[in-house]
Amino acid sequence: MLSSLIVRTKSGRIIPVVLAAMLMAGCPGRAPQTPAADIQAEATSSSEYYLQQMQQSSDDNKADWQLLAIRALIREGKLPQAAELLGKLPQELTDVQRQEEQLVSAELYIAQKNMPNASAILTKLNIDSLSDSQKTRYYQAVIDASQGKASLPVIRAYIAQEPLLNDKQRLQNINGTWAALTQLTQADLNSLVINADENVLQGWLDLLRLYQDNKQDPSLLKAAIKDWQTRYPNNPASKVLPTALDNVLNFKQASTSNVALLLPMNGQAQVFANAIQAGFNAAKNGAITQSAPTQPQPAAAPSDANATQPTTTDPNANGAVSTSGTQPATEAAPIAPTTQADADGMPIAPIVPPSASNAQIKVYDTSSQPLPALLAQAKQDGATLVVGPLLKENVDQLSTTSTPLNVLALNQPEQVQNNPNICYFALSPENEARDAAKHIWEQGKRSPLILAPRGSLGDRVAKAFAQEWQQLGGSTVLQQGFGSTGALRQAINGGSGIRMTGQPVSVAAASQPQSVTIAGLTIPAPPADAGAVSTSSGNVDAVYIIATPAELTLIKPMIDLANGSRNGLGLYASSRSYQAGSGPDFRLEMDGLQFSDIPLLAGGNPALLQQAAAQFKNDYSLVRLYAMGADAWVLANHFSQMRQIGGFQLNGSTGVLSADSNCVINRKLPWLQYRSGTIVPMQ
Repeated sequence: MLSSLIVRTKSGRIIPVVLAAMLMAGCPGRAPQTPAADIQAEATSSSEYYLQQMQQSSDDNKADWQLLAIRALIREGKLPQAAELLGKLPQELTDVQRQEEQLVSAELYIAQKNMPNASAILTKLNIDSLSDSQKTRYYQAVIDASQGKASLPVIRAYIAQEPLLNDKQRLQNINGTWAALTQLTQADLNSLVINADENVLQGWLDLLRLYQDNKQDPSLLKAAIKDWQTRYPNNPASKVLPTALDNVLNFKQASTSNVALLLPMNGQAQVFANAIQAGFNAAKNGAITQSAPTQPQPAAAPSDANATQPTTTDPNANGAVSTSGTQPATEAAPIAPTTQADADGMPIAPIVPPSASNAQIKVYDTSSQPLPALLAQAKQDGATLVVGPLLKENVDQLSTTSTPLNVLALNQPEQVQNNPNICYFALSPENEARDAAKHIWEQGKRSPLILAPRGSLGDRVAKAFAQEWQQLGGSTVLQQGFGSTGALRQAINGGSGIRMTGQPVSVAAASQPQSVTIAGLTIPAPPADAGAVSTSSGNVDAVYIIATPAELTLIKPMIDLANGSRNGLGLYASSRSYQAGSGPDFRLEMDGLQFSDIPLLAGGNPALLQQAAAQFKNDYSLVRLYAMGADAWVLANHFSQMRQIGGFQLNGSTGVLSADSNCVINRKLPWLQYRSGTIVPMQ
């Protein structure tokens, strides 16, 4: 019996539904249609999803899905695959697609750390034609391409991006704006030219100005901010203060009424601990002040070789810069207790030794008990702050040792973890190398070579220098190692010089790119760059030397031998190469070389230097530790400021002291130069 389900045609003929279905099945079917892609909106799905849609889509919107897939691959860190897919985009694109292609190309360059190419693309984009979502990405790309280096375009990008964000993103934006503003030097601020309609930018600049004027006194700062909020009610920071600024308003001074000093009082490190303790106690008792830098004087005749005490016959005998004739060498000129400014014009808090009448100091021997036991004992004894430990193995234990006490460690671990109650203060060559990178960069050099001993010390210094160099916007840093003094002497006797060549310093091990298959589509990895590890010379214009005085005596002539009077080649050395009291022959041979050292050895306080040099029998490594101990006392009394107030600085015996976001104390050192037999400060 036939089914009662039938289809009646116009001619009256009846066709069973089954037959109709069979006929319809024989007709060619249409491919399933993919949904439309909006490349101007957010791309939150996975690259696998976008690649599937791309494979199934028609030519009309295939490029849209391809662009979305590229964005997802970048977000997922699959940069080789993103680059491969970007290169396969069709030549014919709509205006909207072309804009997105440029934006995603800039984002890919940023992910690849190719900031110059990214910036070049971003300057050509028509911002007005972008959607709000694209504008958010565009401004973020401008910010990221700056690599954390503040400028007016970056600050404008933050300001333009802020209205496009949600509440969580807005706080990050406000913090980023403030971080960029606080990086500007006084010279930067003086050169800013803003438009009359940039009210938000003007508000931010006024906030920065009142912060710099009042940050030494949180109560004054709080009143100034309240007045600022009245004048700029619509500024984003008027509604939500930057976190760093809010921390200043909630600042609480750390107590130093009872200080635990953790040092190794036995064993090989005891001599270092004694020097630190001596400086710490001298500063605590108000015996240390900074004196103003002195002016260079012509070199006098060398002192009597038979003299047993430091003399002032040679103006460079006890310090890098000779003392001024207007002041007796035995009397220090204390710094007045007023706010000073650094080279950038930013305020620096002067060192005013606090009254020690109520401060109780107790020394704990880290060579006698484990660190956790000492910290527990210090807390039980009523300590409110800990200074130390000194040895690195003890400092490494701090991250796994729980203590409620504030701790100023006198060393730092390889990997610093941000801990709200720990700061790290070290006289490390790595810290000095970072300062050297900044100094050399500020002098306009762009192709540095590091000459350092082969081994761990040289590698650590080179890596620290290269990391800071890249943060400043530099590219490749070369490294060349040297051997023992005997090997150097043999080389110079054989007529060998030191060529300006080296191996590129590897800041981070790069992983090898691999091909990937997603949704049935295989994207091959690009070939590895075989030349990345080759020896390079380039056009080296600066040499940073890590060497002892004996090594430097051989190295500088070898550089001169190989390079002659090469114009534009700057020579720089670390404090490792400087020994106060060097003779005029050495100073003449080092002519033109710049070096850094702590202010105490750079003429900051000649009377104190003479006293310390006599106390430690002219062992200037111990004099440096004495200065470190003095600064440790000052830092202990400003622990909360260093921990909570961004940009806070102190003028110390070991340098201008400031703290990074992990409260690692950085030291900006004075730089000096050998010039015609004298040592003069660099301006």
